Amino acid sequence: MIMGRGYEQQDLLALALMRVGFLRPKERLLLYELLESGEHFSRLTGETLTGLVGRNLKLKVFQPEIYLKQAEEDQKYLTLRNIQCTFYYNKDYPALLKTIYDPPLVLYYRGNLNLNETHTVAVVGTRTPDKAAGKAAYKFGFECADAGVPVISGLARGIDREVHQGCVDNKGRAVAILGSGVDCVYPVTNRRLAESILMNDGAIASEYPPGTPPAKYHFPARNRIISGLSDAVVIVQAPERSGALITADYALEQGRDLVVHETGVEGIVSAGSRALVQDGARVVSSCDNLYSDVQKAESAGNLNDIFQRAVNQNGTIQEMNQLIEMEIQEKIVVKNGEYYWRN
Repeated sequence: MIMGRGYEQQDLLALALMRVGFLRPKERLLLYELLESGEHFSRLTGETLTGLVGRNLKLKVFQPEIYLKQAEEDQKYLTLRNIQCTFYYNKDYPALLKTIYDPPLVLYYRGNLNLNETHTVAVVGTRTPDKAAGKAAYKFGFECADAGVPVISGLARGIDREVHQGCVDNKGRAVAILGSGVDCVYPVTNRRLAESILMNDGAIASEYPPGTPPAKYHFPARNRIISGLSDAVVIVQAPERSGALITADYALEQGRDLVVHETGVEGIVSAGSRALVQDGARVVSSCDNLYSDVQKAESAGNLNDIFQRAVNQNGTIQEMNQLIEMEIQEKIVVKNGEYYWRN
């Protein structure tokens, strides 16, 4: 939804729920479905709220009018600062993100967040890469721009910065997911890069309301959005305890294609990404390499029809055995719930 076109009561309710910091993403979606308007939200007691979400919130006092007031202020602020937002039930909400376990009820953003008609790739890694990995990330972002593939990352120091910079230097689209409000770009040294992203038809996005400062616990949570917006997730370089490995875990949970850049397989800094390869992650050397390994066949529709019949319990045992055998023989691969021929 574009700011300045007026809000309905449901929009106010959504913005208010985003201000309730102790709620989980799934709980916000649940409450949005159960409550009809901000007026109904204003009548909630702490006891009723605890009952609706199904866990002990340990609330001494719950004052919904405070969150509604903040939501009204957000409406004005978003319009004033030309910040947009999309709600989970909107048509322009990223379709891939809807498929994850805990999508945000609202995404605040600046720029162009339309990702529903294109492949997307997330590229992440350590904040302290070695020189080779930094160059590889920049080159990968540059290649993605050539291929017309939007790059999703977190605008952090290190790999995130390099891949975003490579993409925008080649006039490509980049999307940065923040662990703060979109008006609080962090780190401050990347603010100029953020503006370059916007100037090249990209976007800066966040599930955190405007004015929210960066916080340590925000960054692991935002990683699920980085992977959730993407067809594939590329780990360029990650040590053993890198935050990029959290993104890798989300990618596997969400059924995304998880791959490791070949540059991040060697060296002390690469222990985490090397472990992913040992666990079966593919290794790629370029953006072209990423998409050439798995191509959708023109005749794959019949395979997907078989799969859907199986899901609906209308398929035959022979059909399911056929799919299983083809997977074992590595003739096909499942990606985002669809079958693809493997080159």
